[in-house]
Amino acid sequence: MFKLWASIKKEFYLLLSDKVGLVLMFVMPLLLVFVITIIQDSAFKLVNENKISIIIVNQDNGNQGEKLVELLEGSGLFEIEEDNNIPSEKVKDELLNRDKLIALYISSDFSLKLNEKAGQISSLMMEDLGLKETSEDNKDIKLPSLTFYHDPVLQENYCYSLINIFYSFLDAVENSLMIEKFYLEMGFEKVPEKLKEKIISNKVNIIQIPATSSGSDVLPNSTQHNVPAWTIFAMFFMVVSLGNNIVKERINGSFIRLKTMPTNFFLILVSKMIIYLIVAILQVALIFSVGVFLFPFINLPQLVLPSNIVAFGTVVLICGLSAVSYALMIGSIAKTQEQANGFGAVSIIIFAALGGIWVPVFVMPEYMQFISNFSPLHWCLEGFYVLFLKGGYWAELYKIILPLFIFIVCCQLITYLKLRVEKII
Repeated sequence: MFKLWASIKKEFYLLLSDKVGLVLMFVMPLLLVFVITIIQDSAFKLVNENKISIIIVNQDNGNQGEKLVELLEGSGLFEIEEDNNIPSEKVKDELLNRDKLIALYISSDFSLKLNEKAGQISSLMMEDLGLKETSEDNKDIKLPSLTFYHDPVLQENYCYSLINIFYSFLDAVENSLMIEKFYLEMGFEKVPEKLKEKIISNKVNIIQIPATSSGSDVLPNSTQHNVPAWTIFAMFFMVVSLGNNIVKERINGSFIRLKTMPTNFFLILVSKMIIYLIVAILQVALIFSVGVFLFPFINLPQLVLPSNIVAFGTVVLICGLSAVSYALMIGSIAKTQEQANGFGAVSIIIFAALGGIWVPVFVMPEYMQFISNFSPLHWCLEGFYVLFLKGGYWAELYKIILPLFIFIVCCQLITYLKLRVEKII
């Protein structure tokens, strides 16, 4: 025990002397968590809270275009700048000059064509109900169209979302007009106002409930993804420090000298694992504390820790052991410090990309989703997702802990065999 303690103290002093490694393991992840969480939270607020700036050019000669503009304005989703003096060929230029995101052009025949189509549909309904004689004049009437302009910086899926919003308001205008025409066909002078209001406000209420095992109604946010994700990235980036440390000791002959001393080399490896496992736990404590205590002061969502503390501690330990084992393996395989630093850092970046640290796995192509299963960071992140987002319990964590355990055993076995072949142990 005394020898193990002495070895741990030695590794601790070596770690403190590695200033670059400490910066990579503690300072860099903190900066990443701050920067990326702020960016993603701002993007989330842009889509969900801030109004979308839009230019509307209403050239409609009737009143249906005006009704559509009123519905868009009343939704509270848009910051509308209406300018009906812009020619259709100049809308695109005005969009860019006025620094707006989108523009909507309503043509002069919008109401005319909408009325024609609504009249045709109401006539067909009357004919089907036997309230009107069948007419042979069922020519196809061209539907009215809107022209949607958008800034090139807007992503395609965001534009589709906006177009679907416009469709929903168009449906309200069309349904109201169609009922109005139907009432006129039946001989009524006008549609009851209550019916018009019901048609326009006829929306199904959608209740959002996250599917968690614990029944928690906490909705996912940018903090709950980024804090665990970049903590895992920080854990595995210890490969730069630990891997470099092992290669350095191999090159300068420290391992050989240790064999001549009355100590077991196994104690040296155990001491390295203990020190760097403590480092991993400190990384979790530091970054998670920032998410819990500091984020609310800079208007970021607060990190809510999982209620199952034992499961949380188990996931932290298994993730830490995975990172330490991988770093030991890289250190034992690499022949130079440059190889350990280069391959170790690049491999972690690749694992992070595949594992969902940057882009969620579910948006990847199917074959990439399969490849992501070979990334240890993917399984570590899934473990934290189960705890933070799904309120998971042990039954849900077993299928995540098992792949990580296999990964740890494989890394440890490769490390042992490599050092055994080199007759270091």
